[in-house]
Amino acid sequence: MWNGSWIAALTVGVITWGLMLWCVAVYRKRKDDNKLPPQTRANIPLELMYTAIPLIMVAVLFKFTINDIAEIKDTSVKPDYTIEAIGKQWSWDFNYTDDDTHTAGVQAVLTGKVGVEETLPTLYLPVDKRIEFHIMSRDVAHSFWIPAFLYKEDAIPGRLNTFQVIPTKEGTYQGKCAELCGEYHASMLFNVKVVSQAEYDEYMQWLRDNGGEGQLGIEYSRDQVVEITHEQAAEEGN
Repeated sequence: MWNGSWIAALTVGVITWGLMLWCVAVYRKRKDDNKLPPQTRANIPLELMYTAIPLIMVAVLFKFTINDIAEIKDTSVKPDYTIEAIGKQWSWDFNYTDDDTHTAGVQAVLTGKVGVEETLPTLYLPVDKRIEFHIMSRDVAHSFWIPAFLYKEDAIPGRLNTFQVIPTKEGTYQGKCAELCGEYHASMLFNVKVVSQAEYDEYMQWLRDNGGEGQLGIEYSRDQVVEITHEQAAEEGN
């Protein structure tokens, strides 16, 4: 779609530039020609044309956009693994739901020194497996973004957003929040390690052995804390 849009835009540009240059050449003022050109108040067919053509172009672009979005966001295929990514000020929690393990992110301190990456929360993904992400937020709007995957999904309080991806190349990638979410938004970073199945299973076992067994619930979100506070206030008659 990106390439097609550029081709369409370039085609429109070439036609427009050509017509502009043609008008400049054909209707330029000649030497010793001091007469006022004929004045036209309106040209209904021309006005209808330059209204209809842009509408048709936008409609075509809209159709291709809707089709591509539907394909990209299609989650009808059963995933191999499901992972919950929960944004919070200012880090990420990851629930590996199929393995009943989790990692709780801690806000990074960006000192500018070498080694900060090692303190970031790390998301492990098995290579060549279909992963379904469930994106949520504990407090304000965030956005889950792995630039190398060419896709991002918003994390909205009280709403579940999903998408699927199949990582095809092992390696370490960077992830970040793409939605301004407060004072330390720039610190809301994480690592992504795409690894072999054996290494992924080994990491799952490491989590179980080091206090990462079970799931982090969304009940720890700010919305829930506020709700409980209101209930307590009502009971106390405040």
